[in-house]
Amino acid sequence: MKFSRKVPVAAGAILLLGLAACSAGSPSSSSSDSGTLVYAVGEPDHLSPGRQLVAFTQVMSLFSPLVSLDDDNVITYIQAESVESDDATNWTISLRPDWTFQNGEPVTAQSYVDAWNYTAYGPNAWENSGQLASIVGYDDLNPADGSTPATETMSGLAVVDDLTFTVTLDHADSQFPLQLSQAQTGFYPMPESAYDDIDAYDRQPVGNGPFQMNEAWVDNEEFTVSAYDDYAGDAPLVDAVTFRAYADMNTAYTDVLAGNADVLYLPTDKMTSAEADFGDRLYAYDAPGIDYLGFPLWDDRYSDTRVRQAISMSIDRDAVNTAIFGGLYEPATALTPPAMAGTPEGICGEYCEFDADAGKALLAEAGGFTGTMEIVFPGGNGLDSLYEAYANQIRQNLGVDAVAVPTTDWAEYYQTLVDSTVAGPHFGHWGALYQSQQNTLRSLFTLAGGCSLCTGGYNNADVDGLLDTADSALTQEEAEAGYVAVQERVLEDFPIVPTFFNKYAYVTSDKIATLPQLSGSPVLEKITLND
Repeated sequence: MKFSRKVPVAAGAILLLGLAACSAGSPSSSSSDSGTLVYAVGEPDHLSPGRQLVAFTQVMSLFSPLVSLDDDNVITYIQAESVESDDATNWTISLRPDWTFQNGEPVTAQSYVDAWNYTAYGPNAWENSGQLASIVGYDDLNPADGSTPATETMSGLAVVDDLTFTVTLDHADSQFPLQLSQAQTGFYPMPESAYDDIDAYDRQPVGNGPFQMNEAWVDNEEFTVSAYDDYAGDAPLVDAVTFRAYADMNTAYTDVLAGNADVLYLPTDKMTSAEADFGDRLYAYDAPGIDYLGFPLWDDRYSDTRVRQAISMSIDRDAVNTAIFGGLYEPATALTPPAMAGTPEGICGEYCEFDADAGKALLAEAGGFTGTMEIVFPGGNGLDSLYEAYANQIRQNLGVDAVAVPTTDWAEYYQTLVDSTVAGPHFGHWGALYQSQQNTLRSLFTLAGGCSLCTGGYNNADVDGLLDTADSALTQEEAEAGYVAVQERVLEDFPIVPTFFNKYAYVTSDKIATLPQLSGSPVLEKITLND
């Protein structure tokens, strides 16, 4: 069987909002500037594509992917001409000619191979390294014992010519072309000039995308990107975008309402009021995202599966959806959202259904809970009312002293995950980087998946094996059945509490005429403005 993904050309990039926040600098640009829009965001962590975790919007304005995915999971080629394999293990990627980086360097096969090797190289400690973990030779760059690698390149990558390179995977994976899509920024290329000063590059990256940076990013200050005149894809429909960071997304909401900013991912605290405030300038899109509660699985108080199941049963998701989300969301009944093909809705069964009495009995069976249960979430992101609702329901329905505890900001919250110091059940959200169950399941439930910190370091050899089997399926139907088996096995351990299937909601100022989207997120270069 030949795995070929070849379809007509159309340029596009999906923009996902990472939950992050920091202080905003004084606005240097106005939303009224002709041809320019102001996008309200959180402070970036990094702008290098192999590093960023919460700067999707900014980074994907600067880079274009090999392929993009539409809402029906159909692949459109962008920088790639084709991605083909006869066995789903050995892949050949051919590039379109005449693409350049914003400094004029040509985009070549070597640009990709060098960037992927640099991102995967363990001593660099780049955050998106795990996206490349299935390439042969990745383990050589990341020795299990933590020693210095004996090589700096993956043996599974080879340049054939200027516009062709090959990729050998460590197991057959029919989903590989999907992994090369817009939100998997670890697969982006970098120019040769990047390696001259990689720290400076992180502040002002040169990409192959529709916009280029006008100045270097300075902490806590907004910055602007402008349309790249020599972009080989479809030209942006706006002249420039200013990214303005906010310490509090509720302040950003007020600014968009007043016309001082133009696009904002809707804060949870404003979901019940947004329709009245914005009318038809509220957009809610089906999305590949799921919300959940994670756990410090190393804490004995949460080590019993029944404790986690009891917490899940104590949450009245329908009531929360009405009171907090204004009915926009859907209670989660699986580990992946319905936007992903083959999602087995209802597989969570009774443990995702509200039953206070059964939950309380299950907790008692597990030996009860001692002390205060702190429900931790990142402050400044409009999540207070949601986590207070969770804490109230757990306290009332399980008889546990539960309190909602915000951190100062995203950075402090994330550091508690890195340091394994998070005090209790905690904020969890995964917006899949490509629309396959594989992405969510591998990311959250394997050590190499990229977000094992988000689920308390959960891992299980059975799950790893079932994922490999699903990945290597020769048909999409077989793959989907394999991922259902993965979900069944993970739910036996119940390492997280699935709470809600997401819609990605946005509000805009009067300046925005249209807000096109892919996979639930705005396509920045396709936004149009009112005259």
